[in-house]
Amino acid sequence: MNDPYPSSKSADRPRSLLERLSDFISPEPDSRAELLEVLQDAHARNLIDADSLSMIEGVFQVSELTARDIMVPRGQMDTVNIADAPESFIPFMRQTAHSRFPVYEGSRDNIIGILLAKDLLRYYTDEEFDLRETLRPAVFIPESKRLNILLRDFRINRNHIAMVVDEYGGVAGLVTIEDVLEQIVGDIEDEFDLDEDHDNIVQLPDGSWRVHGLTEIEQFNETFGTQFSDHDVDTVGGLLSNHLGHVPHRGEVVVLPPMRFEVLRADARQAHLMLVRREAPLTPPDVDGV
Repeated sequence: MNDPYPSSKSADRPRSLLERLSDFISPEPDSRAELLEVLQDAHARNLIDADSLSMIEGVFQVSELTARDIMVPRGQMDTVNIADAPESFIPFMRQTAHSRFPVYEGSRDNIIGILLAKDLLRYYTDEEFDLRETLRPAVFIPESKRLNILLRDFRINRNHIAMVVDEYGGVAGLVTIEDVLEQIVGDIEDEFDLDEDHDNIVQLPDGSWRVHGLTEIEQFNETFGTQFSDHDVDTVGGLLSNHLGHVPHRGEVVVLPPMRFEVLRADARQAHLMLVRREAPLTPPDVDGV
């Protein structure tokens, strides 16, 4: 039978990490902060690794962020116009390499459905292909929707993309399940991110370069013969953020002579992948008689 009055000896016993965690697990913000302190202490004592700690911190962050915080803004969305013929937008879809595209009619505020890239196979096999009938229903969410609730909805409804609307019903942007998961586990790479050898700098057939955001500035300078400073930041992604004063958005273009950077992948915390080209030098105008 358990003793309802534990001895002073048991009370003085050092408490295990599990016991301390059990005490701190609570939905209250103060308890959450204390739980993170325990986890950080556990990492300092090599009880959990850095990746595990980062993922747990990401879980807490997801419950505090909203769709507005991580959405792809309306101006940077890759969309399809229902009025366009498939042969006109299929090259664009291949270039962007997304698996899902919002389809609009008239304006981007009128999203009428989602086109899955794989559904375009019917275009090549069906003689009477109807784009409108191929569309999947679009899901609309408010900007204020919290990411933990959104992730649950994605999982329950087996949906991977949602259109974010503002208080007036206009389309403000979009968010995908990948965007939410990246807040927890970091950047999710796919076959379009980096080649199989995972080189930080990869030359493409058209002469441009694909550069990982974590590429050290020193390596970048050695490759391109540039002289970007690594005094304040160490990585190319950090260089862009430092120059802009904010984390670059996907699709944002930054020109740091002699290079032009186009952000291919980014989340709320950092730029992950850039398309880099060398800017052509300006040709001075011809002045006769000088």
